[in-house]
Amino acid sequence: MNHPKIAFVGAGSVVFTQGLLADLFALPELTGAHIALHDIDPERLTTARVAAEYIAKERGAANATITAHADRREALTGADFVINIVQIGMGEATRTDFEVPARYGLRQTIGDTLGIGGIFRALRTFPFLKELGADIAEVCPDAWLLNYTNPMAMNVQYLTEATGLTRVVGLCHSVYWTMQDLAQLVKVPYEEITYSAAGVNHQAWVLRFEHEGRDLYAKLDELIASDEQLRRRVRVDMYRRLGYYPTETSEHSSEYVPWYLHHDSEVERLRLPIGAYLGIVDDNVAEYERTREALAAGKALEVEGTMEYAPQIIHSIVTGTPRTVYGNVPNHGLIDNLPAHGVVEVPCLVDASGVQPTRVGSLPPQLAALNRTYLSANDLVVRAAIEDEPRHIRQAAMTDPATAATLPVERIWQLCDDLVRAHGERLQPSLRTLLGD
Repeated sequence: MNHPKIAFVGAGSVVFTQGLLADLFALPELTGAHIALHDIDPERLTTARVAAEYIAKERGAANATITAHADRREALTGADFVINIVQIGMGEATRTDFEVPARYGLRQTIGDTLGIGGIFRALRTFPFLKELGADIAEVCPDAWLLNYTNPMAMNVQYLTEATGLTRVVGLCHSVYWTMQDLAQLVKVPYEEITYSAAGVNHQAWVLRFEHEGRDLYAKLDELIASDEQLRRRVRVDMYRRLGYYPTETSEHSSEYVPWYLHHDSEVERLRLPIGAYLGIVDDNVAEYERTREALAAGKALEVEGTMEYAPQIIHSIVTGTPRTVYGNVPNHGLIDNLPAHGVVEVPCLVDASGVQPTRVGSLPPQLAALNRTYLSANDLVVRAAIEDEPRHIRQAAMTDPATAATLPVERIWQLCDDLVRAHGERLQPSLRTLLGD
């Protein structure tokens, strides 16, 4: 595999594609890779191709091959790696996921992982994932599927259960950037800290945080005790009460528990930005437009690396260079006190043999309790799609902590009906049934 073929599915997510390519072409062994770009939007696909050619030139990857494909199977054929970065329904569907629940008084900040937004983002993504899995099984069966599309844990569980693919790993930058932030907070260089984390995506936990054998949690405790503003962060509040620091931002973390978003006083105390993701959606569109216009005008682009895991995984498999990354994979005994079929986030060794998850053992019981609730909701969503059972959608929403803290069950079912109506053709036919209250 001297010059691997890497297929980008959803390459029209141009800004993210650019960051990944900047990382890939910064690795000398990958400068001759074949980058096959696919998107269903012709304009975005063209923009992605022009951006990729620009980045290859800027990074000195003169031997790289860049191709663009409207046909997904053409892009996938013979691929060694498939990077999935699609967003089904784009900003319009995301706006629906916020605006319909808001009419019921249900608050969300990001809405892409758990909660009512995560549930319906998964349900509209599953039909695409089934088609993608079938294509990979036929035209590149040995490829590694590196998934970035949220909701991460639901999507990876669905992929492994509904498509039969085994070389699937979900990738997220939350652990890496959490540890960067914590290192900066305690004023220890990131390169000098030792850490480990495990749990579920966006709700994993820093189990070890040390410098030269010294526990850095003690230093963090001192800082929190002396800084009122630090105590106004959800993830710090959770850490103080649970004993372990969560690996996602406060905006994300607030949505996965019942304690914060339902209470006006907590929203104010913890400065929670309701509906924040809609601003991010608008920013992403604006950034895409700026990139497209800059490329059309022949202007320079800022080519910055992102430290994402996919380029590191590809490099390690191609060259045999060992690395540890954090991946989302089926549990299968990796964390003893979480469901075996759930998708967990754990350290993974990567080398020429592929991605090899590390067994963690048991999480502290208070952490496992929260993670089990998260995985229970996930499982009901996946079961809804695999078993063609629309009641499981409503039951997943009933199980979700933030939704259940806000609405009575009749309203939860009515909300699900409204979202089924709103998303309509994006859902598989068997799940378009309206059930009332």
